[in-house]
Formats: sequence, C-alpha cells, structure tokens
Amino acid sequence: MFNPDLANELRRVAHACADAARHETLKWFRAEGLAADNKEAGGFDPVTEGDRAAEVAMRAILDAQRPQDAILGEEKGFKPGTSGLTWVLDPIDGTRGYLAGTPTWGTLIAVGDSEGPRYGIVDQPYIGERFEGGLGVAQATGPQGERTLKTSPVKTIEDAILFTTFPEVGTPDDRRCFERVAARAKLTRYGMDCYGYALVAGGHADLVIEAGLQSYDIQGPMAVVQAAGGVVTNWEGGSVHEGGRAVAAATPELHAQALEVLAGG
Repeated sequence: MFNPDLANELRRVAHACADAARHETLKWFRAEGLAADNKEAGGFDPVTEGDRAAEVAMRAILDAQRPQDAILGEEKGFKPGTSGLTWVLDPIDGTRGYLAGTPTWGTLIAVGDSEGPRYGIVDQPYIGERFEGGLGVAQATGPQGERTLKTSPVKTIEDAILFTTFPEVGTPDDRRCFERVAARAKLTRYGMDCYGYALVAGGHADLVIEAGLQSYDIQGPMAVVQAAGGVVTNWEGGSVHEGGRAVAAATPELHAQALEVLAGG
C-alpha cells in the first residue's frame, strides 16, 4: 500500500495540512479577547475559534487532494472513505495551554489504516517546530534547523525524565500507578501535552505516561516517537492507537520497566 509515490504524496498532503493549521491557529493565539466554549459539563474542556478554523482548513485540503480517504477530527467528527486510509486530526492538542498563552500546544496529524498510524506530525506553530515520523522519515525542523529524530538510550526509570499532562493523570487508581513511576524517575514534569512526546522523539526526555486519551490525541505523537526508535503502547503493552492509557518510552528496556511499575511491580 505504501509504495514510494504514495508515501511522498501522503507526506506532501500532511505538510500542507500542517501549514494551513499553522496559519489559522496563529491568527488567534495570544489574541486579545480569545474566548472558549466549554465542551464538558461539570468540568472544563475548551474549544476555541482557533481549533475550529484549523480543522476546517485541514479538512478542505484533504477533501480536495485525498477525497478517497476517511477523516477523523476532534471537532468535526468522522467522514468515511474508500481507500482504507484514515487521517486523524487534532487541530490544537493542548487548548488549555493555548488559552493560557503557553507555546507547548500543537497540531497533530496522522494517517494510517486499521492497524494504526503509519505517519504522523506534531507541529508547534508559535515556536516554528515540526516533528514528523513514519514512511521512512524521522526528522524535525525548527529554529535550530533540520535534525534527525532519535530517542535517548535511557533504559531505567531512575535515569529517566518523565512527562505527563495532568497531575491527576486519570482516575484515582491511574494516579496512584503513575506516582509509583514518578517516585523513581530522575525528573517529572507536567503540562506539556503533545510536546512531551516530541521531546521523547528528539532524545531530550525519556518517558510519557498518560490516561484518558482519544485516538486523535495519540496517533500523531505515536507515529513520531516510534519512527525515532521509541515504544508506544497502552499500560498493558497492547495497541493504544484508539486511545486510552498510553506509555511512550525511549527504549524497550525503559518501556518494560515502566509497565511493570504501573502494574504494581
């Protein structure tokens, strides 16, 4: 399915989508009067004009250039296709950070089949960094130029830099499991959203543990980390491309140790 011509075509379209999303998200980022609607009763799950406009722009490109492919987006839902390929879009992963003016949110793009993502992008428009992985590519471009992505050689939790987005992680049980890992990690940081995965792919951090994810939260980062040499699964070691509880680790050894500690070992 993924011959060189198709691989090049998918990458070209993915970059066009990321460029379009950059344009739309930067219109609203740190703009005076940026407002958000709340999608979660009893909590706070914001969506902004930046989210909506970016997904509309990406879908317009896909409708024009890959009309045979399915699309799953956070804001606009699912559109079926006939090719067996699905584009999975999160126009702004980290909308809370986007609202707060922090530069660690990102646009997530993945394309894959029933077995999961084959290629993904994590794009940070404000910094100007783009991480891509899959289809024979693992690279980043940004203020420091272009570089190959490669995960770190860290093999033990005691040597690892650990990320998660929310201190509560997920359920109370999820949090207790996470805290067993955090108690042993060299350093634990919070609130990075998709950027934490990008840092693992770049070899700067070593481990991301999260819960409560949707497919559009994980597929782009998953493809990038895996292409850079990392391991991404659910907390039981199975597939996580449909969402749930995720572990992204720099090495197989670190991944295995994290799973063992999460399970109570």
